Amino acid sequence: MELSRPDIEALRELLASPARKIVTLSHTNPDGDAVGSSLAWAEALRRAGHTVTCIVPNKYPYYLDWMAGIRDIVIFKHDDEQRAARAVEEADLIFCLDFHSLSRLDALSDVIAANTSARRILIDHHLNPTEPFDLSFSHPESSSTCYLIYRIIEALWGRQSISKSQAEVLYVGMMTDTGNFSFSFLTPDLFHAVAALVETGIDVPTIYNNVYNSFTEGRARLFGYVINRKMRILRRGTVAHMSLTEEEMRRYWFQQGDSEGFVNYPLTIKKMKMSAIFIEHHDFIRVSLRSRGDVDVNLFAGRYFNGGGHRNAAGGKSFEPMAQTIARFERAVDEFAAEGLL
Repeated sequence: MELSRPDIEALRELLASPARKIVTLSHTNPDGDAVGSSLAWAEALRRAGHTVTCIVPNKYPYYLDWMAGIRDIVIFKHDDEQRAARAVEEADLIFCLDFHSLSRLDALSDVIAANTSARRILIDHHLNPTEPFDLSFSHPESSSTCYLIYRIIEALWGRQSISKSQAEVLYVGMMTDTGNFSFSFLTPDLFHAVAALVETGIDVPTIYNNVYNSFTEGRARLFGYVINRKMRILRRGTVAHMSLTEEEMRRYWFQQGDSEGFVNYPLTIKKMKMSAIFIEHHDFIRVSLRSRGDVDVNLFAGRYFNGGGHRNAAGGKSFEPMAQTIARFERAVDEFAAEGLL
């Protein structure tokens, strides 16, 4: 992955101006990559003399609570919405991290649209950005947005500028978005970046345990329930889907982030090519899709659920009841297979 030298110089010029008021944004249901890239980039910007407010649309998963600086993140749905709106209104620069469309911000998107004077900069690794940006670092070939942030910091200030706290949160994003370095653009340069982060003194086993071994009992029981009772296998063991209603999640004391990773589990089954999970929210159903090899769930999500993402990891939404959503998915799978795409 090569960063554009003119784009780096344009960013350097933007940040060389007198102290700026800056907002960083990330997507609804922020994950390790979204939170890690926001925190690391905010620390770099503050060190350069700028005032930074990190905003996310809703609560991040509880197993990220330990990350340095996370208590300063403004959660639009849970904090004072006026605080977020005021920060956006006053912003000179708005950085959009780990998403490619304002629709990924849900209700927060209206607040962002109201500020027409701030320069907007995209730093993201999803396919086909849908919004105009004043400056864009769009690299679908990057394994994570945290890796992109690492490369940008390296280009602007040198890798020696990366602190231990930045290295920890960048490592979280790189680790989680690659399935602990088991998929998604595992290039030599990525591992060179990881080596540089480790050289700051971060404790890799502790980071892993904080993220992957800090779930609640309710999450463990919910996982057992969804695999045993809700997983359905289609097309001779090559496609699986699962679903969770709001009532089922309440039964197991659901917290934000508890369903993270569930959709990946069916792909551990031999011959499995595609997996989906349907999570019921108050007014829609969130669709998460994963696949192996050449099965393009980005195409599938865009065609059937008005969504997108990556070739092997994508998502969308359904505004139909659960039964109809599942029926639509099963019909879509048959169509996809009939075209030789599955």
